[in-house]
Amino acid sequence: MIRAILTNDFGGKVFLSLLFVITAYVAFANLMLPADHALHVSTYTVTLLGKYLTYALLAIAVDLVWGYLGILSLGHGAFFALGGYAMGMYLMRQIGDRGVYGDPVLPDFMVFLNWSELPWFWLGFDQFWFAVIMIILVPGLLAFVFGYLAFKSRVTGVYLSIITQAMTYALMLAFYRNEMGFGGNNGLTDFKDLLGFSLQSDQVRVSLFIASALALALGYLSCRYIINSKLGRVSVAIRDSEDRVRFIGYRVDYFKLWVFTFSAILAGIAGALYVPQVGIINPNEFSPINSIEIVIWVAVGGRATLFGAVLGALLVNYAKTYFTGAFPEVWLFALGGLFILVTIFAPNGIIGFFKRRKKKETQTAEAQEVEA
Repeated sequence: MIRAILTNDFGGKVFLSLLFVITAYVAFANLMLPADHALHVSTYTVTLLGKYLTYALLAIAVDLVWGYLGILSLGHGAFFALGGYAMGMYLMRQIGDRGVYGDPVLPDFMVFLNWSELPWFWLGFDQFWFAVIMIILVPGLLAFVFGYLAFKSRVTGVYLSIITQAMTYALMLAFYRNEMGFGGNNGLTDFKDLLGFSLQSDQVRVSLFIASALALALGYLSCRYIINSKLGRVSVAIRDSEDRVRFIGYRVDYFKLWVFTFSAILAGIAGALYVPQVGIINPNEFSPINSIEIVIWVAVGGRATLFGAVLGALLVNYAKTYFTGAFPEVWLFALGGLFILVTIFAPNGIIGFFKRRKKKETQTAEAQEVEA
């Protein structure tokens, strides 16, 4: 099946091959090479790369709905954050001594707020399998309900973008409130164990990095499979001319709904992998500016390419890491300038720029052959 998905997808083959080689090298260099070796990769670098990979998966989720369906979502940061909170709730319930019945004690922020018992929506999060279900179910259910109402009402274009942004902003305000039971302004942090293993160990850090790489590869293959299917072909037609597709007889709202929901699930998985690697999840992850940054990643790399979204996420976040450390006061200006430059000189992103250049070279060569 993988071979069928990657047929005539040279860029995807290169991307997956590079991902495999880099993942194998980083894992080997961290665990097998001594710290003083020139080729050793530090645990800090492994964690940073793992975080970048979760961002890349999030960028693929956005590219699926924006590049191939034509929906400019400014709310995917919400799905990312909800998946992160689901994982954070599991990690919080692994902290502390066990109670009389073997259950973990109340999270420390609940003790600080004088809560007497665990809220009902925290029940079950002491089990990893339950947390995995919630990581998929919560973002997916929110996207399904939101998408059903929006697409049934035929909300499109800039209006839909504004509504998605309003959704994530409303969630941010809600999660800031202490009485919501999610840690308020401080969020969830100080995680200790994952599946009984210390999150501080090199082996767990490398395992999370490998899991992020695997999730990115599977996310890419899943999206590529959708794009090559009837669902993907109809989605592209909806992007290009929604009214025409509707007049032909297709239920446009259904196609939009399923692609949008699947994209939200991918974003939730990315958030779940992000949290144990960075060690915190708080309401700032719902901030609308985060969702706008994701769109910039995709625009920089190239819409409707998938691997272009990965490239954009990696490049922009590496630049962010550098600039926020060396020149923290200029990062937002640099990000805005980058977006403007890409919009003017490479409207189809980096991948689109090279594709257009290659096409021109091919046309020039063909013209010279005809003249000769």
